[in-house]
Amino acid sequence: TPDAWGLLLRGALGHAGCDVSRLAGAVICGVVPPVHPLISKALMRFFGIKPLFVPDDLPIPMANKYQRPAEVGADRLVTAFAARRLFSEPSLIAVDFGTATTFDCVTGDDYLGGLICPGVLSSAQALASNTAKLPHISLELDSKELHIGRGTAESLSQGLIFGFAALAEGLIARLAAQLPGPVAVVATGGFAEVLGPVCPALGAVRPDLLLEGLGLLCEESGIFR
Repeated sequence: TPDAWGLLLRGALGHAGCDVSRLAGAVICGVVPPVHPLISKALMRFFGIKPLFVPDDLPIPMANKYQRPAEVGADRLVTAFAARRLFSEPSLIAVDFGTATTFDCVTGDDYLGGLICPGVLSSAQALASNTAKLPHISLELDSKELHIGRGTAESLSQGLIFGFAALAEGLIARLAAQLPGPVAVVATGGFAEVLGPVCPALGAVRPDLLLEGLGLLCEESGIFR
């Protein structure tokens, strides 16, 4: 409900030490359209703010080369836009380790598309829910070097972390071979900081690239000046 969203947002802003009286506006990048009206009502009711949604209200200045452009999640486009603004190389690959693991390719100001793979956490949860007697799976790293697991928990942790590092390394190499170089690679998302140290191919690690992209969109558009 709008009230539930409003209370959640107010609590999160308060926890972050944000003075809500100074809020100038809100920009939202969402991939669940049915929730958008609820969030809009919540922001109006609790903060007196009418939010802007990306890309409907705030277009992303990139050419979307997807066969069906509307199929691309706004989060992927904003992440690709942020990478384009932050890195000067002719081509870019943005790797987002979120609910899914996505690879998004950019050349010049063109969003070319990319790849969608299972996420690190969703893979761990699938193992835990579909396999009996598995221990708790830790996704914390205690060494940058792969070693042979000598117990189930250790084997799972090593397999997931280094397995996704190898997946990223292999796919980055194959994607980069199709792009005009040099190619910059940036990793983002919840597990980027875990995988960055064990996957040199990831290049730069910017966990909050999506938020950086929203900030850059606001700055370039001048909507809150």
